[in-house]
Amino acid sequence: MLKISKADYDLIRWEAKRSYPHECCGALIGAEGRITAAVALPNTTEEGPRRRFLVRPSDYRMAEKSAGEHGGGLLGFYHSHPDHPARPSQYDLDHAWPNFAYVIVSVANAAARDMTVWYLKEDRSSFDEGELHGDENPDPNPAQTVHR
Repeated sequence: MLKISKADYDLIRWEAKRSYPHECCGALIGAEGRITAAVALPNTTEEGPRRRFLVRPSDYRMAEKSAGEHGGGLLGFYHSHPDHPARPSQYDLDHAWPNFAYVIVSVANAAARDMTVWYLKEDRSSFDEGELHGDENPDPNPAQTVHR
C-alpha cells in the first residue's frame, strides 16, 4: 500500500493535465510507504513525449538528493498515459526498476482520470497492482510538494 497526501495527488493530476497531450513524469519521495513529496521531472525522451517518458541520470541523481533533503528516500516514479488507461505498458515493463512504485495517471482530453500504483515483480515478467490510498495527513506540518 502506498499513501499519498491530497497535495501530492493533486500535483500529479495537475502535471498530467498540464502536459497533455504529452506524458509527464516525476519522482515519488517518502518513507515507509508514505509519499512526502512529488518532484516533477522533465520528460527528455527523444522518442516523442506523446507516448514515452525518460528520466535522465542527472534527474535521477537530483531526485535522490531531494529525497535526502526531505528526510526520505526515492520510493518510485509517476507518469501519465495520455488517452490510455492507467495501466503499465510493455514499454513501462521493459524499463521499470525493481523495488520502486510506479504511479500512473490516465489523462483524456486534458482531464486527469484514474490514478493507479504498480510494482514490478521480482522476475520482471509483469507488474502487480498495488493500493494507492489518500492520506488526510494528520501532521500539522503538511508534506511539501516540490515543483521544478
